[in-house]
Amino acid sequence: MARLNPRNQAPSARLAALALLHGVLDRRLPLDEAFEDAQAAAGLAPRDRGFARALAATVLRRLGQIDAVVAACLQKPLTPKARAVENILRLGVAQLLFLGTPAHAAVAETVSLTQGRLGAYTSLTNAVLRRVAREGAVLIDGQDEVRLNTPPWLAQSWQAAYGPEAARDIARAHLQEAALDLTVKGDAGRWATTLDAERLPTGSLRYRGDTAVGDLPGYADGAWWVQDAAAALPARLLGDVRGQHMIDLCEIGRAHV
Repeated sequence: MARLNPRNQAPSARLAALALLHGVLDRRLPLDEAFEDAQAAAGLAPRDRGFARALAATVLRRLGQIDAVVAACLQKPLTPKARAVENILRLGVAQLLFLGTPAHAAVAETVSLTQGRLGAYTSLTNAVLRRVAREGAVLIDGQDEVRLNTPPWLAQSWQAAYGPEAARDIARAHLQEAALDLTVKGDAGRWATTLDAERLPTGSLRYRGDTAVGDLPGYADGAWWVQDAAAALPARLLGDVRGQHMIDLCEIGRAHV
């Protein structure tokens, strides 16, 4: 983290998001692991931690579109030395075009991340993001979001397995933020109110907020756990299986892939 923050800037949501992108794109860490590993996230209020994660996740989900917008707003491609500001530009574009952050805040706060050793790129970052604020909406309106945000190797695999139309539908679904399903130990109704979550007919809760899981009430106490609603169905359907032998077919399937 010191490499990203040589001037020891005060912790902020955007600085934490920058550290997250570094962890995922450069260090190849899963997002959740990178989030826990990001020193910039330490000490942030729950709301800021949630924004940092949402911001980084938006960049990763819309990376193809964002990079296309950045390229269109540059007079010439970034040099290898200027690649250090690439993730900063990505954060700015995500705020301006996908998160609805007011332009003045998105530009000013993102440009501030160039303080220190990246000061030589402050003017470049400011100019690019101001152009995105003016022209970005038109640029993304003409994009093929499905194609740009899906790696070719993955698109080809889906097409071979499901056909072109279904493959595009799958890719389009991946652009949506996945809901967080929870299985609770006790009163599901009470926890639905506490977490402001939807109570599904199956008994699971569906949380759509942006607060980090570890910051939600009940997490530390083990009052509930994260589990896809579909994955919770077998236990509800089979009832009391104490003393019986069970086979986890999912684990067997993965073992033979």
